Amino acid sequence: MTDAPFDDLPDDRSDQPVLAVVGRPNVGKSTLVNRILGRREAVVEDVPGVTRDRVTYDAQWRGRRFTVVDTGGWDPDAVGLQKAVAAQAEVAVAAADAILFVVDANVGATVSDEAVVKVLRRAGKPVVLVANKVDDERGEADAAMLWSLGLGEPYAVSALHGRGSGDLLDVILEALPETPAERFDDLAGPRRVALVGRPNVGKSSLLNRLAKEDRVVVDSVAGTTRDPVDSFVEVGGEVWKFVDTAGLRRRVAHASGAEYYSSLRTSAAIDAAEVAVVLLDASEPISEQDQRVIGMAVDAGRALVIAFNKWDLVDEDRRPQLAKEIDRELSRVEWAPRLNISAMTGRSVDKLAPA
Repeated sequence: MTDAPFDDLPDDRSDQPVLAVVGRPNVGKSTLVNRILGRREAVVEDVPGVTRDRVTYDAQWRGRRFTVVDTGGWDPDAVGLQKAVAAQAEVAVAAADAILFVVDANVGATVSDEAVVKVLRRAGKPVVLVANKVDDERGEADAAMLWSLGLGEPYAVSALHGRGSGDLLDVILEALPETPAERFDDLAGPRRVALVGRPNVGKSSLLNRLAKEDRVVVDSVAGTTRDPVDSFVEVGGEVWKFVDTAGLRRRVAHASGAEYYSSLRTSAAIDAAEVAVVLLDASEPISEQDQRVIGMAVDAGRALVIAFNKWDLVDEDRRPQLAKEIDRELSRVEWAPRLNISAMTGRSVDKLAPA
């Protein structure tokens, strides 16, 4: 799919135009992103809502580099967690130079699709309409029906099988400017930090607290974050590149679907990082999963910081005894700095940088 290897893509994306990929849940956005990239990056599974955060990737076609932002399933009228996902998609649209709007040609234009169109028109960005899941001539006829959305020609593709992907990439290049209108960041060479831990210990809440924005979708359901999300955050006067990863499950070998691939991605994030911040839940006993995450960071030879989140939930009378239990259970990494924090209230979060 690509004209050149991806290994030489630069870390600094500030001079690259940005393409946001949006659409309803389960229309094949992440599959299409992988097709555009020419490699498997975005977590893909035939279950609505697998992608929930906006996630950025480097892409290249015919010698031109650009940044792809994969978003969660977008329904402007959503409520609850899905409303937060929709807000993430709107942020991606606001920061993008062009929009790739993906519709399931087999289903046709829905009320939700029409609602998205209204938002896209207000954004005033170039929009490429993609009719996905077109595998035959009958699908071509279904794709033609999407002219009704009023966004111009629907480009028929099959993200799964690659049908029409080359032509689509040519259209994408036409829609993207040579230089971006807005920059995602102008930061060069920040220290890379892997923020890791088992599901639901508060990784996304901590990242949002550090970034001072709702950068990552947060809900009380374990496993809300599926893909790693890069965020440039200033902590203690220094810029850090945080990767908020999917929570590590009990046994990767026994995990299924998106859970399995996200666990592998977490391991890769630790390998690529200089510092691993392992987040534990202070309100619960240290588990085998917690020990395993710490072991991964140690085995990778990374600088290690252990942060106990939800410390505000621990009864004050219980804290001295808990500290002794922690000393005993983490004796093999007694050299690692430890912090007692609360991502929810912000307690001691600013001490992460000195650690």
